[in-house]
Amino acid sequence: MAELEVVGTFGVWDYVVFGCMLLISLSIGFFYGCTGGKQRTTSEFLLADRNMNPIPVALSLVASFISAITVLGTPAEVYIYGSMFWLFAFTYPIIAFVVSRLFIPTFFRLNVTSANEYLELRFGKAVRISATLTFFLNMVFYMGIVIYAPALALNAVTNISLWGSVLATGLVCTVYTTIGGMKAVLWTDVFQTCLMMAGFLAIIIEGTIRLGGIGNVWQIAEEGGRIDFWNFNIDPSIRHTFWSIVVGGCFTWSTTYAVNQSQVQRYMTTGSVKRARIAMCLAAVGMIIVVSAACLSGLVMYSFYAEKQCDPYTSNKVSQTDQLIPYFMMELFGRVPGLPGFFTSAVFSAALSTVSSGLNALAAVTAEDLVKPCFPRISQERFTLITKGIALGFGLLCIVISYITSLLNQGVLQLALSLFGMTGGPLLGLYSLGLFFPWTNSKGAITGLVAGLGFAFWVGVGAVIYPPSAYRPPLTIEGCNLTTTTPSPLLTTTLPPEIPPTAELYTLSYAWYACVFWLVTVFVGILASFLTGATKRQDIDPVLRSHCVDGLYCCLPEVIKKPLRCGDEKPDYTKKDEEADVLEVKEINPYLTDPAVDNDGVDIVTVATEQPENTGKENGLDNEVFSAM
Repeated sequence: MAELEVVGTFGVWDYVVFGCMLLISLSIGFFYGCTGGKQRTTSEFLLADRNMNPIPVALSLVASFISAITVLGTPAEVYIYGSMFWLFAFTYPIIAFVVSRLFIPTFFRLNVTSANEYLELRFGKAVRISATLTFFLNMVFYMGIVIYAPALALNAVTNISLWGSVLATGLVCTVYTTIGGMKAVLWTDVFQTCLMMAGFLAIIIEGTIRLGGIGNVWQIAEEGGRIDFWNFNIDPSIRHTFWSIVVGGCFTWSTTYAVNQSQVQRYMTTGSVKRARIAMCLAAVGMIIVVSAACLSGLVMYSFYAEKQCDPYTSNKVSQTDQLIPYFMMELFGRVPGLPGFFTSAVFSAALSTVSSGLNALAAVTAEDLVKPCFPRISQERFTLITKGIALGFGLLCIVISYITSLLNQGVLQLALSLFGMTGGPLLGLYSLGLFFPWTNSKGAITGLVAGLGFAFWVGVGAVIYPPSAYRPPLTIEGCNLTTTTPSPLLTTTLPPEIPPTAELYTLSYAWYACVFWLVTVFVGILASFLTGATKRQDIDPVLRSHCVDGLYCCLPEVIKKPLRCGDEKPDYTKKDEEADVLEVKEINPYLTDPAVDNDGVDIVTVATEQPENTGKENGLDNEVFSAM
């Protein structure tokens, strides 16, 4: 292959800007490591003392998973395939509504630190450990992608060191997460989200100015076949259709925002269901804005090169689609000192925000699911120190995983979303079995999870070995001044591998992964439960169940909701015997150590304390938690 064209170099001012971004992120970590409680307790280190404002939490929810993957992958997706990806914006309000009504109240009822605590209370320790290991697999490899992808993309079009930037990103993120805890993670996410949006806006504004306005951008993109939203084909093998993105996308992103520890931990930092719901709704708005900015950047980039009639990917000026947006950035700003460094800071800020969130979540899951059950009498100080060490260890591990990521040859966006679907779909199915299907037992849960993961990796790995084809609107290189006849990545033809009869499964669109694997997990889990002896409804504590009809259709009259419960009774969270209920809460979740207190000093869960008369609390739980149930 011909040597890639380097369109710009990093100057002194670029390194200064990039260094300032890393320094500010480190400073936030040291600030929260030296102020307040100085991260001496796990409540402060993992949950920011449960008193965070919904606004920074919302920005952190946006930054946690819409990060470097979005900055690099989404514009390239729109450039190569068209604007269909923009339809994901329709899914975020739906996800916010479902998650805030069905999942968030459950976690607050139990006052969890690790989301997997619910699984042990519902199914037992074996299911909890299985979910923990699945989460490890998901997050560690995802963070390896996030660390490596921006370094590779920027190395290809500038002179910035590949592994130098990988190490800088991984080490800086590990240090400020380990020192500053959740508060540092949340506030660095706010700073990094602002940088990420500023980078998108810079590209959109400068690109539209050069093209003569947003109207010309849209017209050029439409003429080039990039404006396509309304493909209603129901064929699941088509990469993107309205149904695969809107329906399949709801499941894909629900795996992230409903049951992923990184996000559940953020909800718990707000201290109450009401504030968690506000944060989730604000995050949905933020995700729409970020995805829209990323897609519009892709349209601007396409229109810019379509007008020049010189596609840098087809002409081998870049070797991977993830390098398109850095290449475009260097063409726009390469001659302005500091601006390449600013955009690079935006890309790496997006990576830092995701990795820091993942490290904190991995530390929480490992400490709560593995360390605390093995050492139940460990002191608070030692437990916090061990948790910090776990965060440090996972940070170093993710740097190693980034090397494994370098051996893969897939677009970063599809790779990340495929990983979410392959591991997140079965995990979402596991939680769904516990919350929405009262007949499920522990054997059914384990069987469903194993079946879902097995089928997921069969299809996912098969799609890597026998990649399905996808339609790409044409790109042109007629205006390029080519000095080589090297075949382009798009035009290179090779003999396809021999396709086995099962290859039809591998053509399934990655957008359907989470939905299909969720269905497999739920179906097998219910079937196995009935074959091994279904659980009786009355044997499950009401706080461990969630009714879709009560959560999603709270305004319907009882006469309509009752038959929709399929014979089940509405959970009763408000018993009158307060003294017995306090003991019941302790029995339900033996890991509760501290009461969760919101900003007004109102206990969400009271443990081992006597309830005063006429407080308005029932079952030891704040009525606000259950007002919508």
